Amino acid sequence: MIAVLIIAITAVLVIAVLSRTIRIVPQARAYPIERLGSYHRTLSAGFNTLVPGIDRIRAKIDLREQVVSFSPQPVITEDNLVVHIDTVLYFQVTDPRAATYEIANYLQAIEQLTVTTLRNLIGGLDLERTLTSREEINAQLRGVLDEATGKWGIRVNRVELKAIDPPKSIIDAMEKQLRAERDKRATILTAEGLRQSQILTAEGAKQSAILTAEGQRQSQILMAEGQAKAIDIVFTAIHEGHPDPELLAYQYLQALPKIAEGQGSQVWMIPSELTKALDGFAAAFAGGKSTAPSNGAVPQAGATAIRG
Repeated sequence: MIAVLIIAITAVLVIAVLSRTIRIVPQARAYPIERLGSYHRTLSAGFNTLVPGIDRIRAKIDLREQVVSFSPQPVITEDNLVVHIDTVLYFQVTDPRAATYEIANYLQAIEQLTVTTLRNLIGGLDLERTLTSREEINAQLRGVLDEATGKWGIRVNRVELKAIDPPKSIIDAMEKQLRAERDKRATILTAEGLRQSQILTAEGAKQSAILTAEGQRQSQILMAEGQAKAIDIVFTAIHEGHPDPELLAYQYLQALPKIAEGQGSQVWMIPSELTKALDGFAAAFAGGKSTAPSNGAVPQAGATAIRG
């Protein structure tokens, strides 16, 4: 029985020693090891062994990129307005030894450094530039944090200003300003559209007047050319036909009713040639001779007045 008890005790001791000797480190983790109170080495991912009673794990460091969101912090801008800024930080531990021994609590230190740096940056900007310069603020904040946390074995990969909340009175004023700006743009666009419409209407009226005048001009030209051609044809036909006195007398007779058409006509002026032409015309029908001169001389011009 004593031998069995000794074997059992020995087995328990061996298991206890092995449990303290063997360490399996997960992927993306690092364990700094102290030997007799001082830093000895850093265990990497995989199978590792320790000296029981001499070596101990100082900390368990996560090597993956971590995201931490800080609560909104009140910050005063250059124009003395208090805004609350919510910040998100992306960082990664690159040196487990420095993150363990160079700083007591690197997460708290990063938060305080972020708040301090953010207040310094925003203090030199007015509210409008603060709201419109997020990328610039992010870059400057990341540069300052990365430089300060480098000696702690931490790399700041990215900093984002998640929210910038101005005072409620400023938000109301900004909304009124935006509304006024939108109304102004709408008025300008309406006036510009009206101006363009008037310009197009005037341009269309101008083109229409030009085309109308051009059409009238062409019409008058064609009418004048037609009248000139008709007169020329008539004049040529008369001269080529050599009309005799009887024909002229017949034409005079046809023109008399048109002379009498005017309602206000009380006195008609009849050329003296008409009476002589009528004598010749009557003589032609009676078979007699015309009273017109036989030598073809043109009689003296005169007129006979007939009162209506």
